[in-house]
Amino acid sequence: MPQTIYVLNGPNLNLLGTREPEIYGHATLADVERLCAETAASLGLTAVCRQSNHEGELIDWIHQARAEQAVGIVLNAGGYTHTSVALHDALVGVQIPTVEVHVSNIFARDSFRHHSFIAKASFASLCGFGIDGYRLAITGLAARLSAGAKA
Repeated sequence: MPQTIYVLNGPNLNLLGTREPEIYGHATLADVERLCAETAASLGLTAVCRQSNHEGELIDWIHQARAEQAVGIVLNAGGYTHTSVALHDALVGVQIPTVEVHVSNIFARDSFRHHSFIAKASFASLCGFGIDGYRLAITGLAARLSAGAKA
């Protein structure tokens, strides 16, 4: 039976494909979810993909990931990356290996985007690869899980 990972997307990611395409590209959230499902399946994992514009709902899903014994989380917290101690605390609390993802290079943008509360609760962070960052995150997560299983 495949192991489950949660792919969680935060505020405004439902607007992918139409919101600032010069920054975020033309791929849609449906494209992201399809990429994640295909990548996870190729690695023997199942991806549960969810998006919310509400911080509390994202926290509830992080807690649900633990309750359902998910083996990993890929999180693009959007703007909450730079503001949410609550998301940080939820990730630390569930102790599930997490990869932070951003479609754009947050360090090449506004200075307020250079700080991440999510990074401190993640074992890896990816930014600037467009939606391919999700594929890279899932691949890296699978490699970490495999390495942990061999240890």
